[in-house]
Amino acid sequence: MSEIPSTDEALTNLSMPLLDAMMTQRAIRRVKPDPVDDAIVVKCIELALRAPTGSNGQNWEFIVVKDQRVKDQLGKRYRQPWSIYGALGRRQAANDESMLKILKAVEWQVEHFSEIPVLVVPCLRGGTRVPYVPTPFVGETSYFGSIYPSVQNLLLAARAMGLGASLITMPLWNVTSARRILGLPLSVTPICVVPLGWPRGRYGPTTRRPVEDVVHFDTYGNRGLTT
Repeated sequence: MSEIPSTDEALTNLSMPLLDAMMTQRAIRRVKPDPVDDAIVVKCIELALRAPTGSNGQNWEFIVVKDQRVKDQLGKRYRQPWSIYGALGRRQAANDESMLKILKAVEWQVEHFSEIPVLVVPCLRGGTRVPYVPTPFVGETSYFGSIYPSVQNLLLAARAMGLGASLITMPLWNVTSARRILGLPLSVTPICVVPLGWPRGRYGPTTRRPVEDVVHFDTYGNRGLTT
């Protein structure tokens, strides 16, 4: 088990080289119930704010959830879709050990959601219909694209400080209910949830597909760079 660093140690660990953070970042769902200092959470969000947004709108809001009642309510919402998704996932991944391992980690998170010390809920102000765009698709991608770079910054900051973190959306499947639980006005939309806590295990190198398997030059299927 990894040790819990002091607040000063965690903040000092932000000097981790970016390459090291990126190469070892992964979704950490099993975390300890031990508290996370507000200074560490706020630092994660401060660094998240350094990310770019569409038209530099900076139309983000971050809800930091530590209240047990709120966590319990979001956990209940999480369990509702998981009861269906989890069963389907286990059936489809019956012979896939790596996928079953992921599903078990998600199931642990669902079952222990109320014990996670901090939930960060990134939100966006305004509607998904962005003006001056040619299609609703472009408007929606522009809207959601204004929050996810900041979420990645938050995840990298968490990794550097030794926090376990993951990006999830299932607790927000009912946006109306999520707004009510979080006390959000209609003008603010919750986009995802980032549970934060000290990991029960350790970080390590991630396994990913080789880059040559996913890169296409100019058009899909062209694996070689044209001259």
